[in-house]
Amino acid sequence: MSRTRVGVVVLPEHRWPEAGRIWRRVEELGVDHAWTFDHLSWRSVGDRPWFDPMTTLAAAATTTTRMALGTLVTSPNLRHPVTTATQAMTIDHVSGGRFVLGIGAGAAGADSTALGRPELSPTDRAARFEEFVVLADRALRQPTTTFRGRFYAAVQARMVPGCVQRPRVPFAIAASGPRGMRLAAAYADTWVTIGDARAPGSQPEVAAFDTVRRQLDRLVEACAETGRDAADLGRLVNLSRLVPDPYASAERFADLVGRCAELGFTDVVVTYPRREGVVAGERTGFEQAVSHVTGGMPTAGGR
Repeated sequence: MSRTRVGVVVLPEHRWPEAGRIWRRVEELGVDHAWTFDHLSWRSVGDRPWFDPMTTLAAAATTTTRMALGTLVTSPNLRHPVTTATQAMTIDHVSGGRFVLGIGAGAAGADSTALGRPELSPTDRAARFEEFVVLADRALRQPTTTFRGRFYAAVQARMVPGCVQRPRVPFAIAASGPRGMRLAAAYADTWVTIGDARAPGSQPEVAAFDTVRRQLDRLVEACAETGRDAADLGRLVNLSRLVPDPYASAERFADLVGRCAELGFTDVVVTYPRREGVVAGERTGFEQAVSHVTGGMPTAGGR
């Protein structure tokens, strides 16, 4: 069995060129993939600098060479599937075929009303999510797409030259409910979870692992319903949203990765530490923990 792949989430809050140094350093740690969030602002970081994720990933693609890059996850609250597909195609070319389009339903809250639209009910968010994925999938697979749905439309939308990765860039779909699970089973290359989506990180550790274990069981059921071989679907968990202090020590991080692997996760991610506030942490300890698992470059004092 291949090892569980390890990734890092870098929040899009860093000014360039500091951001470039961070993305390069993350790659030096030997991770398989790196990601950023798609929000206009996030939690208590709302009054701090916060940059566009797609532009950030395009810039990161020019300063890295090996690891996959993606959104964790793109939000229908803020984006149209056709323009998102064009951005995904572009970053796939800039990165030489390393882009992954992560997609979620779009949470309630400030982002959901920031563009002047009313907040949707959970049922409508799920329906919009499905339309977003279906249209993005079609747009990325063919040079011209016409589509008319309840939430989105496209009329002879062009997508030339298409993605470097064929038939399209991989999709990483975040889902926890039955409808989202079936969507992931039908369209995703990787399924994404943060545990209890209603209050990520709030459960005791044992309960959090029980939650993702049940989610994995439901994912297998969704794959059976859609005729998908569950073994072909990647499974990614964000440890920084699941449990506290995932890299408190190298041994703790290695243990968490091992426990995830035993459950059947193919990928884990952890958030690059902020200096203060939400997801704050000590960077040297973070680098030591990640490189301990990946075999990447050891930490250097003062980074």
